[in-house]
Amino acid sequence: MQPNVNNRYSMLVEHIFSNRYKAGLEVVPFSREDLIDAAQLLDIEVPRNLGDVLYSFRFRTTLPEAIISTAPSGYEWVISGTGRGLYAFTLASASRILPNASLLAVKIPDATPQIISRYAASDEQALLARLRYNRLIDIFLSLTAYSLQNHLRTTVSGIGQIEIDELYVGLNHSGAHFIIPVQAKGGTDQIGVVQTQQDLAFCADKFPDLIPRAVSAQFLSHDTIAMFEVVVIENSVKAVSERHFQLVPAEQITEAELAMYRTQAGSAR
Repeated sequence: MQPNVNNRYSMLVEHIFSNRYKAGLEVVPFSREDLIDAAQLLDIEVPRNLGDVLYSFRFRTTLPEAIISTAPSGYEWVISGTGRGLYAFTLASASRILPNASLLAVKIPDATPQIISRYAASDEQALLARLRYNRLIDIFLSLTAYSLQNHLRTTVSGIGQIEIDELYVGLNHSGAHFIIPVQAKGGTDQIGVVQTQQDLAFCADKFPDLIPRAVSAQFLSHDTIAMFEVVVIENSVKAVSERHFQLVPAEQITEAELAMYRTQAGSAR
């Protein structure tokens, strides 16, 4: 009897890691073909979508405990792309960005068309739609931003294939141009170093003359969104800024709240 998908994925990556890891290593390279070899050696069915095995551990779920336990305190293993069909288990600072629960949520009149709200098929789609229709990228970054492409799949030199949830271009009052990759996080997903690194590497590779500003957004509730501008410093993801926005009918924004926002705007000048 074949193990279920999650167990099969774990068995494959654990086998590859254990065969290549030696104490003290910080990078353990492997290839997509190693997944096929591991499946044959373990006598389990080769996954139809080999990319999903790696995508799962890069962005959706944790690595097996046998791999996690070898990381030094304060570090974790992540799977990084190193080229077309090439990957590596890489030690990275165990950093995650979580929303600040005490941060004020600024109320924004909800401009999302009701028909979009009704039929958005997933948390990620719904989140991207709300960012777009409410111009939250513009508001958050103080730029004029335009959606260029969503669910962009492309390749980056030295990394291989990547996917960006949505890509914006923007400009400021001085006329400078910006490239803005956006991560949409749903459910309990956390902002980690791998996707931020690949988003910024894409910007440097494909748009070297534009100023990169990487953004991540996450639902806090059905109408409240946390937004972060993120950077990578010494293989660790850091939040440059964080704001929370609550999308509400315009009549639910009180005069007292508007007065507070005016005071904050004046003090920020």
